[in-house]
Amino acid sequence: MRKGRFTEEQMVAIIREADREPVSTVARQHGISEQTIYTWRKRFGGFEPNDVRRLRHLEAENTRLKKLVAERDLEIEVMKEVAAKNW
Repeated sequence: MRKGRFTEEQMVAIIREADREPVSTVARQHGISEQTIYTWRKRFGGFEPNDVRRLRHLEAENTRLKKLVAERDLEIEVMKEVAAKNW
């Protein structure tokens, strides 16, 4: 996936700015299209910068935990195979 020019926190800040000023003005100031602001608003509309940071942290933690569970499941399957061979 392509890395954008703006972090999620910056996107939320631009959205908040667009809430106070006309979207066309804010888009021109930041060198982005109006549609980009509307897309960001749909994605991050209810977030504050702290929320975005917390969401990113939770997603990373979720990924880490999923990997741990997958490894544990694999270990359990191996142990079952070993136990079945010993019978």
